[in-house]
Amino acid sequence: MKAWLLKDFGLHNLQPGDVTTPAPQPGELLVKVGAVSLNFRDKAIVDGIYEPHLVPKPLIPVSDAAGTVVAVGAGVTRFQVGDRVNSTLYSRWIDGAPGPDEPAYCIGMPLPGGLAEYMILHEDSAVPAPASMSDEEASTLPIAALTAWYSLMDVGHLEPGQTVLVQGTGGVSVFAAQIAAAHGARVIVTSSKDENLAKIKTLVGNAKVEGVNYRTHPDWERNVLELTNGLGADVTIDVAGGDGINRSVAATKVQGVVAQVGFLSGQTTALNLMPVIFRQTTIRGIAVAPRSSFERLNVFLDTHRIKPVIERVYRFDDAVQAFEHLARGPFGKVVIKIADA
Repeated sequence: MKAWLLKDFGLHNLQPGDVTTPAPQPGELLVKVGAVSLNFRDKAIVDGIYEPHLVPKPLIPVSDAAGTVVAVGAGVTRFQVGDRVNSTLYSRWIDGAPGPDEPAYCIGMPLPGGLAEYMILHEDSAVPAPASMSDEEASTLPIAALTAWYSLMDVGHLEPGQTVLVQGTGGVSVFAAQIAAAHGARVIVTSSKDENLAKIKTLVGNAKVEGVNYRTHPDWERNVLELTNGLGADVTIDVAGGDGINRSVAATKVQGVVAQVGFLSGQTTALNLMPVIFRQTTIRGIAVAPRSSFERLNVFLDTHRIKPVIERVYRFDDAVQAFEHLARGPFGKVVIKIADA
């Protein structure tokens, strides 16, 4: 089969090649990949800044995929040939709390990912792809949509009428705004681009979204406090990381939740502890979610008719250009179509 192989760190070392099509073992599915979507995790793996000591070489990267089951191993009962499925990042995290070794069984690193014509998924980790979505649309769900859902609902216990603060307009952030608004929450979005703030207001509804340009207002947490009568957001989705987490704490209400989902601005921080202590803030690291949460997410998306926002779909042969687009910071998701490669 055709596949993209990461032979060493750096995008120039992501190269096309031919590899043996895998055969499904007991409990496994062979999936003809229809499409994959890119996340910052995928870029960080390619760049060598995401647990580089765990990255096997060569590696078929990219965790998020949607496709069709074309063969099954012995004992498979959850799916059959012809079913459309989604991958999940954690191939063994089904429900409840994660085990201590879940990262060792992640699709796209260290396990082979979906940037290939075929991939292997264990039947227990696969999720039925929404019938209302194309493969391109469904491929955006496993990390971006699920991270937003888990942060807001399972961790943040979001209630209608509460306020959600979302950083940026990338994949996780756009899904968080869509989900929060559909749930009846108020949304405040930060971005460096006024045009992206306008886009998300149009997408979600002007009445439900307010925007803050953090370039124009570098002390954006003050704007958030002004918009919330000094209280702050109930749940904050922090995709930036770095020292900016101190602003997220300041912008979040007393006993509110900061869901730390990303590290765009850095993997380390100088955290000011006194505001965390006095505001009694919960800072919760979010590493996506179990399969059971994905299944609840899909019901919600279907009920509220939420569609993923895809900025561009690339051909399989143009995977490098797709990664370059991701690095520029898309509005929503970047997708690679694979099925007709």
